[in-house]
Amino acid sequence: MGRPRAFCVEKALDAALEVFWRKGFDGASLTDLTQAMGINRPSLYAAFGNKEDLFRKALDRYVNVKVAYLSEALAAPNAYGLAEKLLMGAAAMMTDPTHPVGCLAVKGLATCTEQSASVKGELEKIRIDYEDAMLKRLAAARDAGQIPADADLPSLMRYLTTVVQGMAIQASSGAGRAELEAVARTALIAWPAKPA
Repeated sequence: MGRPRAFCVEKALDAALEVFWRKGFDGASLTDLTQAMGINRPSLYAAFGNKEDLFRKALDRYVNVKVAYLSEALAAPNAYGLAEKLLMGAAAMMTDPTHPVGCLAVKGLATCTEQSASVKGELEKIRIDYEDAMLKRLAAARDAGQIPADADLPSLMRYLTTVVQGMAIQASSGAGRAELEAVARTALIAWPAKPA
């Protein structure tokens, strides 16, 4: 029977997530990770696997906890609520003082090197899955008469995701929540669906 772990796996994973969020996958060294997590390398490998495995686990935590606003946006009762919850949720999350600013996925995709192609693939898969879910939700909104019948759904999806990605870059450059919310309100003026 092995010895019980002397650390909280969840807290260690949160610490790793923060390192990856600040430095990107390639920029985060094993020393950075073990120091932040308060564990040694053998404990990291035993609990989480290699660096890529740790990143995947941290990314799952990011998707399920930090960007839960995406699921809330997709569950909005109408197309305007979808856009509003997405943009305002992004403004709040990306400037939350309890974690690094910006978006882990946007930073990760921008900084991955050829040596970390599998990590880039994981980030791309999350983006593609999210875009597919957005398209399905927009199609349902069109069918329900919430946006014009001739709306170009892929372009509307890209409009929203481009604004969110731009907000992530702005947050990483120092923009605060009020500034990002102003961007969100401006983007909503151009959104074809009106408040119910």
